[in-house]
Amino acid sequence: MSKILIKNGNLINPATNFNGIVDILIEDGIVREISPKISSDYSNYDNVIDAKNMIVSPGLIDIHSHFRDPGFTHKEDLMSGAESAAAGGYTTVILMANTNPKIDSVKNLNYVLDKAKDCPINILQEAALTIDFKDQLVDMDSLHQAGAAGFTNDGVPVMNTKTLRNAMLKAAELDTVIALHEEDNSLIDNHGVNAGPTAQMLGLKGAPRVSEDIMVARDCMLALETGACIDIQHISSGNAVDFIRYAKSIGVKVFAEATPHHFTLTERDVFEHGVMAKMNPPLRSSEDREKIIAGLIDDTIEIIATDHAPHAEHEKNVEFTRAPSGIIGLETALPLAVTELVRKNRLSMIHMLSKFTSNPAKYYKLDKGDIQVGKVADICIFDPNQEYKVEGFKSKSSNSPFIGRNLYGKVKYTIVAGKIVYKE
Repeated sequence: MSKILIKNGNLINPATNFNGIVDILIEDGIVREISPKISSDYSNYDNVIDAKNMIVSPGLIDIHSHFRDPGFTHKEDLMSGAESAAAGGYTTVILMANTNPKIDSVKNLNYVLDKAKDCPINILQEAALTIDFKDQLVDMDSLHQAGAAGFTNDGVPVMNTKTLRNAMLKAAELDTVIALHEEDNSLIDNHGVNAGPTAQMLGLKGAPRVSEDIMVARDCMLALETGACIDIQHISSGNAVDFIRYAKSIGVKVFAEATPHHFTLTERDVFEHGVMAKMNPPLRSSEDREKIIAGLIDDTIEIIATDHAPHAEHEKNVEFTRAPSGIIGLETALPLAVTELVRKNRLSMIHMLSKFTSNPAKYYKLDKGDIQVGKVADICIFDPNQEYKVEGFKSKSSNSPFIGRNLYGKVKYTIVAGKIVYKE
């Protein structure tokens, strides 16, 4: 019987709108008591954590991560990805299906789910929407029954409208989510950089925001007609934010996610960071970034997701057009949100944390993201006022434009089912 006592922490629980200084008793992985003061006879507990001046939050949930397993484990594997997530305060992650082979069969899904049982955090897996990301739908029924958290071809847009409509009809029947990567590749000359002044100065044509906007519009209208629930992934275009706001107003079951890099950086950062600032969809203008932040403020964008995308150093260390897109994000997401959104008075701490906890839990129907008596103890403890320099990572990869940057919001402890899986 293991017992942990968290003392003097500022519990912020967006699921219940609670914000106050309390003690929390965890016993056998379950929250047993939350009180202003619980006896702290240290001999009664396996661990006593003094969380004074720290925030105690539900464990963070990332609905968009790439752990590269199977097929690309030189970049990341389930264990290294889980350790990276734990260091970032994450207790649950949902993985994308663009592995090798793709997660387009029950056999491939089971490979991940079985291997995940040995990992220190909760790992869920989305299935591919189409077989090998081509035009034929996967067996959505069997994959859903086998435990797929949702369906996505992330990394590759679904260009066949009829195929996507059929998938949405099935998803509505199964009451599951389809997560969509929104770029029309036929309009893109060079991936990973916005079609704008930066691309021109680099001698590239880039990816215009309209390549995202038209896909968002198409897919919201398909969702309206079919009744499906869709997730617009890693939104980068201000026009797309505006359209999602409109789509919600007419009853579309759509939610959206923004990455920390899209609400922190702009296309100008490509000059400083080069390939470390290359991702799909790309960093766009300061106006696009402001619209993303406005979307976070009014909950047009309900979720902050990392799009954690590890690549080996030799893969990124090439000329811009040859480098793969994507950056790692699990270990910097919360500090970037604290630094860029909370400390700059764009979002309150509880509102920001809702986008990491209760909102992802709600949209993916997870019994997570909530600290209450009787609930499983998945908890993140962090110091919102501690400044630190981004240096090493638990991830196998280190492809981040934030290396060397000073951020606030140091994760101190991550607890999964009552077990301390990360301690600073």
